Amino acid sequence: MPKELSEKSFNSNSINWYPGHMNKALKAMREDLKLIDVVIELVDARIPYSSKNPEIEALAKGKKRVLLLNKADYADPEKTRAWAKHYEDLGFFVAGINSKDAKTANIVTNLVLEACKEKIEKDRARGMNVRPVRALVAGIPNVGKSTFINTLAKKNVAKTGNKPGVTTGKQWIRLNTKIELLDTPGVLWPKFEDEEVGKRIAWIGSINENILNTYELVLSLCRYLVTEYPGFIKAKYGVEECEDAGELIEAIAIKRNCMQKGNIPDIERVAAFIFDDFKNGRIGKISLEVPGDRCKDD
Repeated sequence: MPKELSEKSFNSNSINWYPGHMNKALKAMREDLKLIDVVIELVDARIPYSSKNPEIEALAKGKKRVLLLNKADYADPEKTRAWAKHYEDLGFFVAGINSKDAKTANIVTNLVLEACKEKIEKDRARGMNVRPVRALVAGIPNVGKSTFINTLAKKNVAKTGNKPGVTTGKQWIRLNTKIELLDTPGVLWPKFEDEEVGKRIAWIGSINENILNTYELVLSLCRYLVTEYPGFIKAKYGVEECEDAGELIEAIAIKRNCMQKGNIPDIERVAAFIFDDFKNGRIGKISLEVPGDRCKDD
């Protein structure tokens, strides 16, 4: 059974979600950055602020920064464009991407080389052999790093999976004569100061589901969707939307004939597939935040 949380709302601070390997991974990154020219950070385009790790932000100071808004095909295009401008204004080299798309390789290669243009030109001016640019790839769990690396490498060099914790150790990947990538495990940070940040990270599947109460999580997600994206749930599941998220989940169970013994709606099973549909972009192009919404990047 999933761990019981508050009956009223999801509370990220009530669960122990920061495993020891994340702390070890951050320590390793501090050492690795001595070898790195540019940091490539992947964030989820649906939550570019909430999925941007402040620990990585602190570690990467002084390095060139490439920020990739991954899963842009799941997000609201207008809001993704707003986020791209927001981070470009802060000095990042930014692109919205779909890590499964073969076109991503050229987009990212050009962006990395543009970010490191000054270094490459200085090396040439000194008569030095221009070595490949060394890029560290970072991001929170389940943001799509491994799929991204496999797409760039054009072969399966990193394990993938739509759940956190698939990448557990670092590895170097030689893309071509111009770029080398250092893949690192997905890491979160020890405490969410903003409860909304923790909730959004849970919604996209970056916290291990085994320690979550999926039903409570989906209740809060449905409330958000009915308010911010009215009509999306009705279009996907064929039920009338209402303010009571519990009633809405029951209606979907009845519509899908998802019942337990005694003709009782199987709300936990329904919550699980709503959660999976949202994580995989099947409910629609949805963004959960916009620049200026609780954002403190600048």
